[in-house]
Amino acid sequence: MLRYVALILLILLIALQVKLWVGQGGMAEVWRLEKAVAAQKRENDELRARNDALIAEVANLKDGEEAIEERARSELGLIKPGEKFYQVVEPAAANGQNGNDEH
Repeated sequence: MLRYVALILLILLIALQVKLWVGQGGMAEVWRLEKAVAAQKRENDELRARNDALIAEVANLKDGEEAIEERARSELGLIKPGEKFYQVVEPAAANGQNGNDEH
């Protein structure tokens, strides 16, 4: 009789261990979820840093004329009255050749 009880308890222990390690809600799923949470935290940190940079840029554009002037110069090619615009063109770029063409 004691053998049967011990056998039943052993089978029950094995079944519980299997459920613990590989079953639904088991350790394998916990580890997978922990990795997913860590990846999401990294992504959130990156996005938070990007948002902070964008917020700072917006504040700079609202408050500072220098940032607006810099954007106008770099993105739109605008110049102030009285300034002269010089564009430097490399010789290879002007001819559409990069010097590596073999004909």
